[in-house]
Amino acid sequence: MQSGRQAEKREMSTQRKTELSFDDLLKEVVDKGVCNKCGVCVSFCTAHQIGAIEMHEGPDGSLPRYADPDKCFRCGICYLICPQTRELDDDVGAGTTVPNGVLQDVISARATDPKVMEVATDGGVVTALLSHMLEAGMIDGAIVAERTGLFSRKPVIATTREELIQAAGSQFSESSHLGQVGEKYSTYVPVLPVVKEFEPRQTTRLAVVGTPCQITAVRKMQLLNILPADAICFTVGLFCMQCFGFDNLMGKTFVKKYHIVPDDILGINVKDDFRLKMKSGVTIHIPFSEIEDIARPACLACRNFANDFADISVGGLGSPDGYTTILVRTAMAKRTFAEVVDHGRIEMKALSDSDKRSLVSVVEAVAARKRERAERHRARGEN
Repeated sequence: MQSGRQAEKREMSTQRKTELSFDDLLKEVVDKGVCNKCGVCVSFCTAHQIGAIEMHEGPDGSLPRYADPDKCFRCGICYLICPQTRELDDDVGAGTTVPNGVLQDVISARATDPKVMEVATDGGVVTALLSHMLEAGMIDGAIVAERTGLFSRKPVIATTREELIQAAGSQFSESSHLGQVGEKYSTYVPVLPVVKEFEPRQTTRLAVVGTPCQITAVRKMQLLNILPADAICFTVGLFCMQCFGFDNLMGKTFVKKYHIVPDDILGINVKDDFRLKMKSGVTIHIPFSEIEDIARPACLACRNFANDFADISVGGLGSPDGYTTILVRTAMAKRTFAEVVDHGRIEMKALSDSDKRSLVSVVEAVAARKRERAERHRARGEN
């Protein structure tokens, strides 16, 4: 039986939610400079044809703003589903008993398809997994980020193996809300708004590959049973320490310190540090603490590294080069991954129970660093 104190807390929480509006989102998130620019608030408003808010391109990038305040219902849903607000945290995290979220299995693996491995940043597991799900009819499409340049990507819905391969590789950059690429270099891709562009039908089933903030937003929308999250049936979460903006790259301290010539950069990867692979074959390792001046402010306030709420979380951290670390979180993900392995699309590295514990420890160490950084950043913002 619920205690009086618990009932009172729940009543206060309910009252708080009914009083929220986009004004609160502006005040607590946008104006404080911690907006993720994911577009989830606008996606909800657009999907329901409310038209009260929109994304606006300004000096700080693409941010939500009022399009027509008179159309706002003051329902507060845009605030509730924002990954930077805390109102639904307990509900989204229900059942999570460990710092890295629910874990059904820990795996290190790689794709067996040479074409996939040719373009993969780590082990190509995400591309192999989604390719199988598409061809087996488990999903109708997968929302991924397609490369448009070294530091830029755009969100697309891939419906074939070939489209998945074209989009393969890490996505640590930020494009504008509408996918207009070229104005800025950044590593964050707002994938959620493209859900509404897929042919609407009742049986639509989409997979989403996203950062922790994006997957958290999806879970909040699913918790409230609101559009467009009803179309999302599978989530692949990327490990994410931070995304980056590359404006005025030559003026950054780390570029000068490591004598980096941007034209010589062949690729980027993020594991326990920031890695630049140069055309000469050399890989430059840069600690995260040295590149905070190119980190998105919202990322510095984020606590979630291991994508705790995804069906399956992936990244290169902890695994050998050429392999992907996979945290399997849901029963559906466990069944699906086992099927992909059975079909020979993915091969697993043999891991003992001790190896798995060690792998989780590596992930948790980086996750703890991100949580500590977020607390410091938020404390500075409140002072």
